[in-house]
Amino acid sequence: MQVFEQVESEVRSYCRNWPTVFTTAKGSRIDDEQGRSYIDFFAGAGSLNYGHNHPVLKEALIGYLAGDNVVHTLDTYSGAKRRFLETFRDVVLAPRNLDYKVQFPGPAGNNAVEAALKLARKYTGRETVVSFTNGFHGMTLGALAVTGNSMKRGGAGVPLNNAATMPYDNYMDGKTPDFLWLRSLLEDSGSGLDQPAAVIVETVQGEGGINVATDEWLRGLQDVCREHEMLFIVDDIQMGCGRTGPFFSFERAGIYPDIVTLSKSLSGMGLPFALTLMKSHLDVWEPGEHNGTFRGFAPAFVTATAALETFWKDGSFTAGVDRDAAWLDGELTDIAASHAELGIVTRGRGLARGLVFDEPEHAGRVCQEAFANGLLMETSGAEDEVVKFLPPLTTSRADFQEGIDIVREAVGTVAKEAAAKERA
Repeated sequence: MQVFEQVESEVRSYCRNWPTVFTTAKGSRIDDEQGRSYIDFFAGAGSLNYGHNHPVLKEALIGYLAGDNVVHTLDTYSGAKRRFLETFRDVVLAPRNLDYKVQFPGPAGNNAVEAALKLARKYTGRETVVSFTNGFHGMTLGALAVTGNSMKRGGAGVPLNNAATMPYDNYMDGKTPDFLWLRSLLEDSGSGLDQPAAVIVETVQGEGGINVATDEWLRGLQDVCREHEMLFIVDDIQMGCGRTGPFFSFERAGIYPDIVTLSKSLSGMGLPFALTLMKSHLDVWEPGEHNGTFRGFAPAFVTATAALETFWKDGSFTAGVDRDAAWLDGELTDIAASHAELGIVTRGRGLARGLVFDEPEHAGRVCQEAFANGLLMETSGAEDEVVKFLPPLTTSRADFQEGIDIVREAVGTVAKEAAAKERA
């Protein structure tokens, strides 16, 4: 692995926790060049909801490439784009009565967020965007301005302006009524808060620590936006495409965001692909006003279409996620109860779950132990205090059980280490 250390930038991160060279992958497993197989509870940070190399998606991709079909198109028309748009309209938008226009902003989630922020400011003529504590929306400057993590913000090197941070659901431990602070600032002409263009929120904060907003809180936030003529943006980049059960993570809350950002598992195979969805009346872009070279990646259109046709034509996939989520919640609750001395609590929605530790170092040790025993997971949260579960939504029960057994053993090992340290 010397070439990575000699040539690649020090900015690399995941490889430091997983020091091996990965080669092949299928379903919920990924293998390294030594032939060792790992269960994947990371799923490309949520970009592999349908697992590695799903055979239906892979066949569609290989067939498209083998036919010498166009790959790079900018925003010119193509058959692959037409089929995706038709399928997305018929399978996702129409059944949910969502009147969204579809923008292809660029290949990654931060492109979708930047487009959403620019559009909100253009439409309203205002500059400030409200975001929330522990939110994460990307690493480019506009997205960083509405991101809470101080380490990531510090990498910008310039002031991050035109944003205001408000407390996320339960940030004040229920001691302050929802939206009291936000409402007070909006209604007080002396507060110093300029009239915002929009708010941007994740229904479940993935990088922030698997913090879950209640449906009531989300509906209340939408009400505040309507009352004060602010656009309501939901960042569904990590929690969309079925991660919490429904295709969109906000569906069960009964809300209708003005703008939605999608990426990660949208392509279905980990190919770069992002969308910014906007209510039709918000589509005030001038031609070329927001563009990018790689916003027409035809192979991603092909695999995304195959994913929609395979998983989203009825409610069976969501029902399966719900069943697995209930099982996983029970297993994690049992692990937490078995080691009360570590102060573990569980939280999450769907198949985005977390074990939260009193001592952040314990979460890191659990992930280290898990890797040593053949399981990939990462930590999240402001202090990396959460062991984060983002398994592929197609994970078999056998793989789920094997992975949870590894987690159980890892937590037990950390508990023994903590007890030995305390005795010493």
